[in-house]
Amino acid sequence: MEEFPIIHTNVWDAVVAVPTILILTQILKKVFPIPKAVVPSLASLLGFIISIFFAHRDNLPAGIFMGAFYGNAAVGVYASIKTSYIAYKKKKAKKEPDP
Repeated sequence: MEEFPIIHTNVWDAVVAVPTILILTQILKKVFPIPKAVVPSLASLLGFIISIFFAHRDNLPAGIFMGAFYGNAAVGVYASIKTSYIAYKKKKAKKEPDP
């Protein structure tokens, strides 16, 4: 039986990779007409690129594995922030009195 690969990662991978993916996807959305449905795939692609070529360049299985996490974490952070902001705006709009 083949053993699972040992993946060495640290907090700095996530602290640098996830915000970088968030920023790059937002820049690419502003520069190019990217459909909303494609943005999560773009984030995953950027996660794979950062992980395979920079964070885990000596270990392809680790690069692929962690790249999926980086891309999905960026999508999750963006979705969470957007949902929280929309909920905050709705709550604030209900509290304001009508003129």
